[in-house]
Amino acid sequence: MKIGLVLEGSYPYVSGGVASWAHMLIQQMPEHEFELITITPTRMTEAEFRYTLPVNVVGVTNLPLDQTHEMRPLKQTLTPEQEEDIKRWMRFQATNTSIFPLFGQAIGTSTQFFTSRLFFDLVKTSYREEQQADSFIDYLWMWRSMYAPVLEILQAELPTVDLIHSASTGYAGLVAAAIKQRQQVPFVLTEHGIYSREREEELVQAMWIPQEYRMHWVQFFHHLSREAYEGADNIITLFDRNGELQRELGAPAEKIRVIPNGIDATGLAALGHLPKQDVLRIGAIVRIVPIKDIKTMIHAAKVLQEMHVPFEMTIMGPLEEDPEYARECQEQIDLFELSASVKLVGKVDIRSYLPSFDVCLLTSISEGQPLAVLEGMAAGIPWVVTDVGACSELINGREDDPYGPAGFVVPPVNPRRIAERCAWFQSHPEEAIRFGQNGKERALAYYQTRRFISEYQTLYQERGVTYGGHRV
Repeated sequence: MKIGLVLEGSYPYVSGGVASWAHMLIQQMPEHEFELITITPTRMTEAEFRYTLPVNVVGVTNLPLDQTHEMRPLKQTLTPEQEEDIKRWMRFQATNTSIFPLFGQAIGTSTQFFTSRLFFDLVKTSYREEQQADSFIDYLWMWRSMYAPVLEILQAELPTVDLIHSASTGYAGLVAAAIKQRQQVPFVLTEHGIYSREREEELVQAMWIPQEYRMHWVQFFHHLSREAYEGADNIITLFDRNGELQRELGAPAEKIRVIPNGIDATGLAALGHLPKQDVLRIGAIVRIVPIKDIKTMIHAAKVLQEMHVPFEMTIMGPLEEDPEYARECQEQIDLFELSASVKLVGKVDIRSYLPSFDVCLLTSISEGQPLAVLEGMAAGIPWVVTDVGACSELINGREDDPYGPAGFVVPPVNPRRIAERCAWFQSHPEEAIRFGQNGKERALAYYQTRRFISEYQTLYQERGVTYGGHRV
């Protein structure tokens, strides 16, 4: 089977998180071929890959959001009914993949569409109905900014596949829904976090969007998510709470299935531990980006210093994904005079570091089901995590889980609470060992790679048969 895997701002150009999940999925399914469809802010090349692609990756199609197509003659004239359908879809009033061909055949390029009567009427009507008082030109450009990437990616040449699998909603989910509509193939959606909620969190703080237009952008991303939920045959979530949020945002309950992430728990469990020292050794396996809130982690280190707790904090993760944020984090370390205790070591082989840690730390403000936490648990290391995504479920277990706590769950953006919980492990070494063992047993029982891969293999098989057994 040839599987199209759609990824936004991730694999193979970014390390960790969803990218690690995608790499593992492909590697563990050598019986299938994979076509990567990668959505990025600007055009990316093979030179920017952060992974060596497995041999069963047979193609990579990059869709930059800033691309533009050349002007061309219009192929057909829209009927009044089609124009109305386009207006309703673009004003977030309806989901409707049947209109996607119109974006590619009838409206021309984005430049042609944005100078058309149809677009002007759409914006004018919306402006009046919302009783806008701000600049009409600014309002019109807001609409152009929202929909230019949508029109460009819907007009792109896309590979032919037997099944399309998107790793998020948003632009990736839109591309997957379009491929399903064009090629009549099954569409599987995996949502690691809640994409539209994550965009909403970013947008409310985005200074580049005028305050009066931020809600439009929020509605836009929720609209794209609803389109993906409507088009998908299966909606995969990593844990129960995410499934509840998906239903609240419009995902049909009958489509939702929980498939937790998986790791090489057996291999990690065999790493062992170095003898404990007088210094508390703290590890963090993260992407150095704002959503991981590394600055709160560094602030917690300053609180530990003020508490006179001897410690070493090793923050492991690539520094290239957001160089400006990485620079700000290093400046904060220097400002707090923590350079002797806190190290940003970049991308490393975490297996060589894990045996030395007494506790691991995650301070994210948004998560799905973090692989880093699973990896540390499997290695028998207790955790301090923020109460986001599946973190509480991983640390404390689900209702039917027989294992005890694997660490502590604290509120986001609370450096003092984080520091106090880290310090607890220094003064309670026996309990720390017990917490670490609880996490190891939980990871071995529920989060093995083979279990997660087997569920996806079965799902691919089921969908292939449903859409015609000849596709398998």
